Amino acid sequence: MIEGEVIHWWKDDKAEQHRTVLRIESESPSEVNGFPRDGIITLRIMNTTGKVAIKLSPDEALRAGNELLVIAKEQMYKKRKLWNRRE
Repeated sequence: MIEGEVIHWWKDDKAEQHRTVLRIESESPSEVNGFPRDGIITLRIMNTTGKVAIKLSPDEALRAGNELLVIAKEQMYKKRKLWNRRE
């Protein structure tokens, strides 16, 4: 199931427009031979040159998500500091 997409537009050196898509997909946890199994979270990256995907366990996805959250918050904080210095 597709959970969400982040679309990023960019231009190359020749000023041609390109698109890169980060798609988040999931498969629900299931029971295999009477034993519960983790679901799968797939990060799929697609652009004009190709596609690649990585499948993560819920634990791995949570660790990656937390790391992205920490980095994003720090970047936003630094940008705010730059704006505050400017005013």
